[in-house]
Amino acid sequence: MQTTTRTETIERTQRPWGWYESVSEVDGNKIKRIGVLPGQQLSLQKHHQRSEHWVVVKGTARITLDERVFDLSVGGHCDIAVGQVHRLANLTAEPVEIVEVQFGAYLGEDDIVRLQDDYGRQ
Repeated sequence: MQTTTRTETIERTQRPWGWYESVSEVDGNKIKRIGVLPGQQLSLQKHHQRSEHWVVVKGTARITLDERVFDLSVGGHCDIAVGQVHRLANLTAEPVEIVEVQFGAYLGEDDIVRLQDDYGRQ
């Protein structure tokens, strides 16, 4: 049996609310690790071309899915359908991290429709 070691540098992209790292991308799906700083939140948004699956791996996340708002702790997860309004927020004093798996034919960052944003982004 052969063992293969794969070494990659994963680039961290800074955002006003924290950061994200693209861990893997192949046709049809992308995996990101997302960190949200205490007291911060992502924009209220939707996507036209992708669905997402979120798993909390650190802290407690406040999730908005359409009109539902709920908290998920480590191991908690949710699915976001194409076109569904959603937001991830950290209302705690500790960092929150999730793993996000995106599914779709197009996974570009420009498929974000921001409905509300604390940082003035369009």
